[in-house]
Amino acid sequence: MNLYRASKKPIGLPTRGKTASNRLRRVDHFLLLYEPHLLTRSDGLFQHSFFVDLGYGFDARTTLESAERFRRINPTLPVLGVEIDKERVEAALPHADAITHFRTGGFNLPLLPTETVRLIRAFNVLRQYEEKDFLPAYETLSRYVLPGGLMIEGTSNPFGSIWTANLARKTLNPQGVHTWKMEALVFSTNFHMGFNILDFQAVLPKNHIHHVVQGELIYNFFEAWKRSTAETSAAKIFGLKQWFSASAESLAGKGYKIDLRKKWLTKGWLIWQQ
Repeated sequence: MNLYRASKKPIGLPTRGKTASNRLRRVDHFLLLYEPHLLTRSDGLFQHSFFVDLGYGFDARTTLESAERFRRINPTLPVLGVEIDKERVEAALPHADAITHFRTGGFNLPLLPTETVRLIRAFNVLRQYEEKDFLPAYETLSRYVLPGGLMIEGTSNPFGSIWTANLARKTLNPQGVHTWKMEALVFSTNFHMGFNILDFQAVLPKNHIHHVVQGELIYNFFEAWKRSTAETSAAKIFGLKQWFSASAESLAGKGYKIDLRKKWLTKGWLIWQQ
């Protein structure tokens, strides 16, 4: 019998499970550029802490692809794929090894009492839930993450060419309690489908997707970005990447805290810092 708490009932629902090879490649490449120190950190409890791929789907490909990418900078990084569907876990077990694990679980992660987490990727998971389930899911996942750890949670289109995601950091709040702090909302495109802001709106995380209505912060953001794309449309003649970058600079000029470094914008990542 496994030593982790296999007997506790997983919190959550099975996902549709659909995935595709390299669907989350841009997510991984973003993390490698955004947070390489977290992936390589080895002090204290971080030495053996997991990268968790939560809700990996009908087969283990996204977990295994991420393990390969992240281990280019940390060859001993422990990786845990978590699925609530036992049959999916059983199918993945032949791919397990000393540092690659697959376990049945939900938002209450299936960990040993001594195991910890540095990074959670939860993609195309919470989109199927009601908005009321968003905060409880985050609060549950927070229990397992080390201070300074990170979660990237969001939704992509079927091929991963467009996605949006929350970046949440485990921090100490003013009351002295470790909890999530929303660090950024990230918009990603590889430009294969052009550059249309409405494409991002369709894959917003659960805490935003129902709030694109007048008077809401996310609505105002999209309206400002639409104006910025219109104001910078002349940049289209130089290419979509240049137009994307110009629109981001215009958006920043409207008071939004956008990371304007070229390493993000030229690769199709707009980071709205929260």
